[in-house]
Amino acid sequence: MLKPLLKTMRPTNWPKNGFALVPLLFDGIISTERILNALLAFILLCLMSSAVYIMNDLSDIEEDKKHPKKKLRPLPAGDLSPTIAAVAGVLFAIGSLAVGFVLNPIFGAILLAYLIVQIAYTFWLKHVVLLDVSVVSLGFILRIAAGAVAIDVRHHSPWMYVFGGFLALFLILGKRRHELVLMGAGAGEHRKVLKEYNLDLLDRLIGIVTTSAIVSYSLYTFLAENTSGNFMMMMTIPFVIYGIFRYMYLIHVRGEGGAPEEVLLRDRPFQINIILWTLIIIIALYGGQIQTWLT
Repeated sequence: MLKPLLKTMRPTNWPKNGFALVPLLFDGIISTERILNALLAFILLCLMSSAVYIMNDLSDIEEDKKHPKKKLRPLPAGDLSPTIAAVAGVLFAIGSLAVGFVLNPIFGAILLAYLIVQIAYTFWLKHVVLLDVSVVSLGFILRIAAGAVAIDVRHHSPWMYVFGGFLALFLILGKRRHELVLMGAGAGEHRKVLKEYNLDLLDRLIGIVTTSAIVSYSLYTFLAENTSGNFMMMMTIPFVIYGIFRYMYLIHVRGEGGAPEEVLLRDRPFQINIILWTLIIIIALYGGQIQTWLT
């Protein structure tokens, strides 16, 4: 059962928890302790998100059997016992919360809030049009908040939460669009809320959130305490724009976007763009510290 259980934990989705590392990258203060705390936050979020994925799969077994790809998951395919999955999910959630509260009570509270939000989403909010995508976006904002608390952030701007929320909305709406295209008239049988969406609405919403994401990130580079006047940080804006454009190309031209984590792991131009974006941020915010270490 270990292999099916690991697959149900969806390790390919764990890169989403990389949002917890954003505060460390943008704070401009680096130390071994901060790196270790950020990595621990990432690991605990992976455990908690795995518990949530197990919970989602347990509640969606019948619906997933109607999906051309999701029917191959261990639970709907019958490769994993629901009882074993449920026990593992409870252990992951409790273990993550226990360590989280020991690390930092506020961090533990954020983990608990994330779990409560995901429970509400699984059993209710995922069926409410517009709230379904908003709640998933909130999960990403909570990931950023967890990372900020874990490292005791000093220079993290509220604009980063705004950008993270809009970016998450963009990815989620792209996923909804992909599901509509893939499932066609039967989309509502797999996910009931898809009956309330159509391609025209989703394309309009995607246009709004992509514009908002670019504007909020630009405002972050202009206004954040440790980036104001830093022209190197402003040079990262084109990389954010290209990343959004590239993802829209994959959605509209290549018919992808159903799994953002797969795009991250597979699309080479997207990967190169993220690497360059990260390198410029490191040079802009940590160039002085790096130079000191080298000398």
